[in-house]
Amino acid sequence: MNSPASITLTSPEETADLASRLSAHLAPGDIILLDGPIGSGKTHFARNLIQSALPVPEDVPSPTFTLVQVYDGKAGEIWHSDLYRLTSVDEIEEMGLTEAFDTAICLVEWPDKLGALQPASALLVQFHADPAAEETRHLTLTWSDPKWTDKLKRIA
Repeated sequence: MNSPASITLTSPEETADLASRLSAHLAPGDIILLDGPIGSGKTHFARNLIQSALPVPEDVPSPTFTLVQVYDGKAGEIWHSDLYRLTSVDEIEEMGLTEAFDTAICLVEWPDKLGALQPASALLVQFHADPAAEETRHLTLTWSDPKWTDKLKRIA
């Protein structure tokens, strides 16, 4: 598998399955940037990835209003952030997200808000809803760090 890769998922269950399979291969320092319009499946993907990475199931709410939710996962701390409401890059520094990039598994919705802080080692997952099929999502995965090639081969 080489960057970029395209995946078509035809149901929410397929999206959940992909997220669960990927979670098994994540480690602290792994960053996944989830990009796409409202309703494209970013939070559904993140929620399923997080739930499958937790030692004990728990509710995984959207961090739209809290900006970040932190979980104790099997492989380490998981940060799920939603940057939609941020107005300044300074707010990212204040919430400690850039430090978490080094020490936690990080899922970031609305990564364009990161600006120059967007980590080069991240996996970018772009979500596109299919106008002809309500539950279908087209994902484009892009990366430059070779670790993602190996991780994605394992879940293919």
